[in-house]
Amino acid sequence: MELNNVYCGDCYELMRQLDSDTIDAIYMDPPFFTQETQKLSSKEGVEYSFTDSWENMDDYVAYTKTRLQECKRVLKRTGSIFVHCDRNASHYLKIALDEIFGVTNFQSEIVWSYRRWSNSKKGLLNNHQIIFFYSKTKDFKFNTIYTDYSETTNVDQILQDRVRDEKGKSKYKVDENGQVVMGQAKKGVPLSDVWEIPYLNPKAKERVGYPTQKPIILLEQIIKLVTDEDDIVLDPFMGSGTTLVASKLLNRKYLGFDITNDAVELTLERLESIIKTDSFLLKKGKQAYQNLDDDCMAIIKSIDAVPVQRNGGIDGFLREHIDEGTVAIRIQREDENLSDTVGKLIKAARSKKCSYMVVIRTHYDFIDIFDYNDIPNNLLIIDRYDLQIKKIAEKTKKRSRKTAAV
Repeated sequence: MELNNVYCGDCYELMRQLDSDTIDAIYMDPPFFTQETQKLSSKEGVEYSFTDSWENMDDYVAYTKTRLQECKRVLKRTGSIFVHCDRNASHYLKIALDEIFGVTNFQSEIVWSYRRWSNSKKGLLNNHQIIFFYSKTKDFKFNTIYTDYSETTNVDQILQDRVRDEKGKSKYKVDENGQVVMGQAKKGVPLSDVWEIPYLNPKAKERVGYPTQKPIILLEQIIKLVTDEDDIVLDPFMGSGTTLVASKLLNRKYLGFDITNDAVELTLERLESIIKTDSFLLKKGKQAYQNLDDDCMAIIKSIDAVPVQRNGGIDGFLREHIDEGTVAIRIQREDENLSDTVGKLIKAARSKKCSYMVVIRTHYDFIDIFDYNDIPNNLLIIDRYDLQIKKIAEKTKKRSRKTAAV
């Protein structure tokens, strides 16, 4: 069987053709016991589907265990396996993996966390999947990946050297002048078992229309953890071929198996012309999506509105509808006059078909050029709390001066 290739057939039969102890890493994304036929179409209208229906859980577990046993056989002593699943059968697969690979070779339960919105069912949204990480032996290959420190971390303190005093208590190390000694540069925080990697956007160029397609960046992270360049990566349920695409990008050798010809043809096409979508969220961080500063957020929360972070004209919506429509809110910025604020809100609210609009004024313009006669009937301008108090205070002062003059 040639490396850097894909084969059509039952992965159990295909893995039996492989020599023992030859594979460095396996990523296995088997059916999830959804008891449904998974279907999705590509942008060109090609429909991809596979059946994920079983007589019972015992049948499903037995099917999976025979393939896990072959996975263990073909893995090198230093190799590892990652098994992707969800809430439907993760607890059953964990037991099967413990039996086959051994409890002591369980390394991590990775939680792949993402955002997907749905109102289709009663209960909590399903916004994560599980990836079980097992090694074949204790002598497994592992490359530590470092991530950035949290915004709440006092990095300056972390960089300071520490020593233990005569009681064994940790304290900051100081020099002969009593100055804190800085330690060597830190690489960051070792990768945790919760991975916040975005689900593929429906419009992402990387999407090919396969119903269970995973993002390339998810597979790249797995492959980097336990393999080096030229190592061999196997995907027994390759589907759309994401594991193989990630392996090729990272200069790993690869093998992919799938029982359908459609999956094989799709994977070969992707390997010929690789398209990878960069994640703006991972590159720039969550802060890049936020256009509301702390002051704006405080105002939005004080009126129990829903904040809107990615809109140039609307900062929030009231939770309650008025006249069967949404109520849009915009807060005046320090560099905006009232005309600018109102104009941005009206433009943005028009496309959202809002029934009412509310502008919260935060300051009085040096020169008031706003035409109050042009205010639409469904627009309300109100002053921020401190502005209202300032106005009351000024009126009180004027009354006091008049009284004193009399």
